[in-house]
Amino acid sequence: MMELPIDIHTVKGFLSDDEGAALYAMALDCAPLGPCLEVGSYCGKSSVYLGVACQKAGGLLYAVDHHRGSEEHQLGEEYHDPELYDEAIAKMDSFRVFRSTMDVAQLNDTVVPIVASSAMAAKYWSTPLSMVFIDGGHSEEAAQTDYRSWVGHIMQGGILAIHDIFPDPAEGGQAPYHIYQQALASGLFEELPMVNTLALLKRL
Repeated sequence: MMELPIDIHTVKGFLSDDEGAALYAMALDCAPLGPCLEVGSYCGKSSVYLGVACQKAGGLLYAVDHHRGSEEHQLGEEYHDPELYDEAIAKMDSFRVFRSTMDVAQLNDTVVPIVASSAMAAKYWSTPLSMVFIDGGHSEEAAQTDYRSWVGHIMQGGILAIHDIFPDPAEGGQAPYHIYQQALASGLFEELPMVNTLALLKRL
């Protein structure tokens, strides 16, 4: 049974309850096999679901995010949050809130923050991963970079999860859907049932 040490609805983020529960269940199964990794931590909502599961299973979660916000979080954009904007440097900064979330959720012994771009974090990466959750920038370039950077590190039997899958362009951005289609076309993955906008694929 999933029990979270924090009221998840107090954490900023765009993950639905059913999507969070699915991430938790997948991480709980995967974490004993090797570390999990997420791209796009923001304020730590998904990190709580994944991190608590990893903690329960005795595993580890790497949380990759430059914490300067995606394209849609910037000043004047649709999902800009003024509470996360640092006036002194005129940049977004979600890392201080992320750290606070990890403190409250008692996950500092399980979640390893990597404050860097996806490409930089992956440049010399060599550790096999039991689960990769992609929820970074939604531009085509950002999504493709996340996919290319991490998909090759997923171990056999591991899980690739991709958030914000909208087959209909009228409902949302297409970049996550495109990398989901690439993963299916690669022949490396078996498709599992989708949960809301969360795609789940198992590495063959």
